[in-house]
Amino acid sequence: MRLTLTEVKQRVSKLVPENIDYEVEVEAGSIAIITKQPEAFGGAGHSLTVKIAKNVKRRVIVRPHPDILADEATVRQKVNEIIPPEAEVRNVWLDPALSEVTLECDDPASAVGPKGINIKNLRDEIGWLVSVERAPAFESRTQHDIRRYRKELADERKSLLRKFGTRIYRPKRAGEPWVRLTALGSYREVGRAMHLVTTNESRVLVDCGAKPTMNRSEVQPFFNAPELLPLDNLDAIVLTHAHVDHIAMLPVLFRYGYRGPVYCTPPTRDLMTLLQMDYIKVSQAEGSDPPYSKADIQECIKHVVDIRWGVKTDIAPDVKITLENAGHILGSSSVYMQIGEGNSEHRLLFSGDIKYEKSWLFDAATVRFQKVETLVIESTYGGAQDFQPNRADATQELQDLVKLALSRGGKIFCPVFAVGRSQEVMIAIDQLFKSGEVKPVTVWLDGMISEATAIHASHPDFLNRELRSKVLKGGEENPFNSSWFKQVDSREQRESLLYDPSPCIVLATSGMMTGGPIIEYFKHWAPETNNTLCFVGYQASGTLGRRLQQGHAEVPLMDKGQTHMVPVACNVVTIDGFSGHSDRRQLMDYVKALNPTPRKIICHHGDAKTCNAFRKGLRDEFRVQTYAPDNLETLRLK
Repeated sequence: MRLTLTEVKQRVSKLVPENIDYEVEVEAGSIAIITKQPEAFGGAGHSLTVKIAKNVKRRVIVRPHPDILADEATVRQKVNEIIPPEAEVRNVWLDPALSEVTLECDDPASAVGPKGINIKNLRDEIGWLVSVERAPAFESRTQHDIRRYRKELADERKSLLRKFGTRIYRPKRAGEPWVRLTALGSYREVGRAMHLVTTNESRVLVDCGAKPTMNRSEVQPFFNAPELLPLDNLDAIVLTHAHVDHIAMLPVLFRYGYRGPVYCTPPTRDLMTLLQMDYIKVSQAEGSDPPYSKADIQECIKHVVDIRWGVKTDIAPDVKITLENAGHILGSSSVYMQIGEGNSEHRLLFSGDIKYEKSWLFDAATVRFQKVETLVIESTYGGAQDFQPNRADATQELQDLVKLALSRGGKIFCPVFAVGRSQEVMIAIDQLFKSGEVKPVTVWLDGMISEATAIHASHPDFLNRELRSKVLKGGEENPFNSSWFKQVDSREQRESLLYDPSPCIVLATSGMMTGGPIIEYFKHWAPETNNTLCFVGYQASGTLGRRLQQGHAEVPLMDKGQTHMVPVACNVVTIDGFSGHSDRRQLMDYVKALNPTPRKIICHHGDAKTCNAFRKGLRDEFRVQTYAPDNLETLRLK
């Protein structure tokens, strides 16, 4: 149901008694009731808030008026007085933009109290909304920095949320409804994902990544496409997940003037910030100018609107989205778009990168969508012969490799993405070492892996049930806490490790060997026959990782401005089953599980040959329209 902000206010005024003082504001797509009498909107079952939400058919939040909020010192004092010591409160986070206080505790149940009495008493004393989270086993510096930064910019963030909402609830534009999709990156290639959805009323961008390639002219998506410009006309950006090929170039848009909302899950927000900061460092280390600055990343953080899975959210006058689990990495999402309404409605699903199989970390990708008319699906392993072993077989293969390599006194070094594959491999190694089948050795984590793992621990709700339980219990139950995992903290420590003859395992970034500390390990350890280079993730065409998989006996690497040939005498092994991407069988099963089958299916995120092969396979299997467009092509969806 399409409503303007004026119409929303009129509907609310008819429901709220005249003796209640309140204001109606917008927070992006949500309706906020700001009041000095929040208790008047509460109550179990059929509360006034529920009635308003049903009437306007929007998410409604009741927020206390700033005049009734206690200051920060009083908040902290009351927390100490009301929350019992056994709750062990570690952090108290204030978000003035949303009038929310978050308590991080070792024992949330003690903090909440019987029937929530402690939180109710605290809320009555301080006025703020209060939520309780279990404190993670180890803290994420990135998450802390984001919370502090958001707090400092509370007034500006509040103003931005109102601005976003005002644009969403603007009056309807006349004209025949239509929907188009423009391919701006990741079509017939892997990397630089960017899709533009255009309607007669709005424009929404999905993802904005970099391509892992040595060809600098192909790193960025097609920012100069006329359909994208001017940036002021963009209504929103939606992110599927925080891998470099989907988020690394987002700050470029802010550098050149975009000031609209960015919608993503909280884990994607945190991981995105970590990876973008690292992208600057890697660019500088390689002697090239970064495409953006830290200030551009901070501008991006300021404009992020957090969305949890399963929450329908208005992002443009005629576009609603729901994010659902994609099973790929922490917080990864499929984007379900409902465009228009009534007879003119079109339902579009971006699968994102999906894993349609339960993994060590995540549940299988969600397929519970009411109706999908057009599906945009990844094709990384969509080739006719692209079949992978299951997780159990892949785990066994890795564990057998570890036992063999360590028995020979060698070293194992794995190029891994900091997010996703690192944590999967850590769990598999942890299981092996705890089994007693092999004497544990130190597993060194180099790059951003430790911080990325801390972010995983900070968002247990986005893990599968088994791992979430272990992470929340902490101690030896938490696989990430095991003593054999150690962080490489400095260049000096890395150099010492390079010349240490002891057997060990190293997990280091980057996953495709396009840069990062893995290059140093490769230079020093590749010439030794008793060492093992183990790939556990996808290697894109044109990367060093792909060349090594192809069996090159030596490869050129830059060192202090000069090219040196590095001989490859070590064992080079690829274990396919750890990929966060679905193989051909899983991709076909995913499409089959969508009910009804989409009328149009568009393939991307695979090389040209794979995208075309997958398109043909889908056409033959499901008898629907299938496409594998090239970058810069536009398709009319409705």
